[in-house]
Amino acid sequence: MDWYWPIACAALVAQLLVVYYAVNNYHYAAAKLRKKKPPFYRPRTALIIPCKGIDGHFASNIRSFFEQDYEGYHLLFVVEDESDPAYRELHRLLQEVEKDKTEEGKKARTNEGRNAFSPSSCRVLVAGVSRSSSQKIHNLLYAVDRVPPETEVLAFADSDICVHRDWLGRLVHPLVVPKRGLTTGYRWFIPTANNAATLAASALNAAVAQCLGNTRWNQAWGGSMAVRAEDFRRLGIREIWSQALSDDLSLSWAVRRAGLRIVFVPECLVASFESFTWRRLCEFGRRQFLITRVYAPVAWWLGFLSALGSVLGLWGGAAAALYAGAVHAEHIVLYAAVPIVFFTGQLVRAVLRQLAMAKALSEHLARLLPAAVADVFGCCLWSLLLLALLLSSAVGRTIRWRGIRYRIVTPTDIRIIGSESPLGGGPGPQVHNSALGSPSQTQ
Repeated sequence: MDWYWPIACAALVAQLLVVYYAVNNYHYAAAKLRKKKPPFYRPRTALIIPCKGIDGHFASNIRSFFEQDYEGYHLLFVVEDESDPAYRELHRLLQEVEKDKTEEGKKARTNEGRNAFSPSSCRVLVAGVSRSSSQKIHNLLYAVDRVPPETEVLAFADSDICVHRDWLGRLVHPLVVPKRGLTTGYRWFIPTANNAATLAASALNAAVAQCLGNTRWNQAWGGSMAVRAEDFRRLGIREIWSQALSDDLSLSWAVRRAGLRIVFVPECLVASFESFTWRRLCEFGRRQFLITRVYAPVAWWLGFLSALGSVLGLWGGAAAALYAGAVHAEHIVLYAAVPIVFFTGQLVRAVLRQLAMAKALSEHLARLLPAAVADVFGCCLWSLLLLALLLSSAVGRTIRWRGIRYRIVTPTDIRIIGSESPLGGGPGPQVHNSALGSPSQTQ
């Protein structure tokens, strides 16, 4: 088995480099999370949140966007159609916020320890059905066209995340440096059920989150990102988005092409309360990786090769060591070293990402403990699942996303095949808005 040694040595070096990368990312995140100094850069910001349907923690998630320690930001929610349940719920929540603006409401907020800030304005927009891009991007562009003209920064968030009070300030602050074109946080799945599929989803998502750090290879995540409005216009993002499926990966590509950096903000690691079945997990994983394959092929190949190397290094190395032992081959210790190093590397990476999570989301530790244990002790099994999902995304171009089926022909050419949602085929673009401080709502 002389052929084995060059391959084994190359695999060991690659594994050590992956661990080194993970250690660097951990130290970067830990250093950022230790800083308590509040951000000083507070540009005029519009926060845009597309909504579709009502998730399990929708109300608490939406309320967290109203309670940012950030003066003067504008909040825009956007849905596809008035028939979306989110539309009515958003208006109900806006009415609650109106009550909070009264003197009695302010006093109650103070007594409850909630911050006194609220958005300068809030609107609920109805974008209508998309004809050329993904429905999410269509909603985002509709809202971008309606931000106040003095807006300096565009921030984006998903409705299925819950953010802490200084999230917006932390997300926007790195843009004070002109060479930084885009900032991003990332989600962390907090299980609402401790079944195997949900724990697996949390572990796989954590492994992806661990790839972000102080590196030029960061990819933005659309659920928590911010860009200067001037750069958004200058880089032609509207034109790029107008026929795109992915908001974050296409924006990342444009920013990187312009020579600007994408900054990961560990303080903007956000909670996303979720539960999964195996079917939903497989669909979700394939969709995420397929979109990555189309919009960021280099990132997909790096992820695939890393996952393949992890599986072959551990399981293939273990099989080779067992075979070498069975035939009494020489240097059996060296054969055994390969799976041991790979196992240790996967274990170290799992521990590091869970330690970073404990610093970033300490208020959710009790609920995250089962997922953390599953990640650390099941890391070898999750590597097999990760490779399977990546392989499933290697073929095909059709996905289902929020009840709509898309075919991705090219990054700038997507076809809307059909809608499985009752919202499909609704009216064209229109606007319904409710401004905070206004005595009535425009219906």
